[in-house]
Amino acid sequence: MRASPISPTVDFSADGVQHGFLRLPYSRDDSAWGSVMIPVTVVKNGEGPTALLTGGNHGDEYEGPIALFDLARSLKAEEVSGRVIIVPAMNYPAFLAGTRTSPVDKGNMNRSFPGAPDGTVTQKIADFFQRVLLPLADIVLDFHSGGKTLDFLPFCAAHILPDKAQEAKAFDLVHAFGAPWSMKMLEIDAVGMYDTAAEAMGKIFITTELGGGGTSTAKSAGIAKAGVANVLKAAGILKGPIEAAQTTWLDMPDGNCFLFAEDGGLIEPLFDLGDTVRMGDIVARIYPVGRTGEEPLNIRAKLHAIVAARHFPGLIKSGDCVSVLASVVMT
Repeated sequence: MRASPISPTVDFSADGVQHGFLRLPYSRDDSAWGSVMIPVTVVKNGEGPTALLTGGNHGDEYEGPIALFDLARSLKAEEVSGRVIIVPAMNYPAFLAGTRTSPVDKGNMNRSFPGAPDGTVTQKIADFFQRVLLPLADIVLDFHSGGKTLDFLPFCAAHILPDKAQEAKAFDLVHAFGAPWSMKMLEIDAVGMYDTAAEAMGKIFITTELGGGGTSTAKSAGIAKAGVANVLKAAGILKGPIEAAQTTWLDMPDGNCFLFAEDGGLIEPLFDLGDTVRMGDIVARIYPVGRTGEEPLNIRAKLHAIVAARHFPGLIKSGDCVSVLASVVMT
């Protein structure tokens, strides 16, 4: 396989603080010899574990970029034992456009792994992470939120894995992150995901969903900032006590957690985030909008649970996710 076309302007093996770019050549109408310049920071001090911290996997999710741009400007080498690699906006073209997928090639970064060095712009970025950055990492924290079409309870999450030692280490970091909610997460489509690529390499991978609606709040950004510091401390990369926080554990036991619209229209939520629903409860109604007098489509819960995510904003299309339900784990 050919080498990656991406040229980093930083040296991942050098001690100190470096701010630079992952430069990807991209010839286009407005710049014949242009490049996509993806910001990156490397902070290294001697030997120790490596944390790869990423945001902007989807370009309309902002808590991760806020926390990571802030960390990149403030983290000092003498505070670190090991190495921290910070990429606040993985899918940089999508981040600049404020869209989930790239405006260059419509690529969804989180469905593009392992990528390809001779593929689209999004595939080339994924390939660089697959073959260069992920092999350097011991732990990976990838920030997400709901973007413009979903809103979530603020949680940190990891996946149930075949390797129970790997799984346990991931859930230890989820607990250390200290979000108000902690999730044992089920994916409905794990093919091509950054998560899947990292876990297949044996990396300790955790992620978040910290709100949504295509914006952030003081609370959600604060959770992201405190959480990343806690994870670095738990990994032994930063000194200092973990900032203790109360968390409630949630589980997604099966596909019944996901509710989808079979028709489009105007959505009326009947329960808010964090509310308890029972099997058979109407979680939301979808009103046909072509004419008045039509009965709405009722979306019913398929298990006893709480509302962990909901559609955002008010109009919904056939096939869209209406809601995600999760069970509270009794501890």
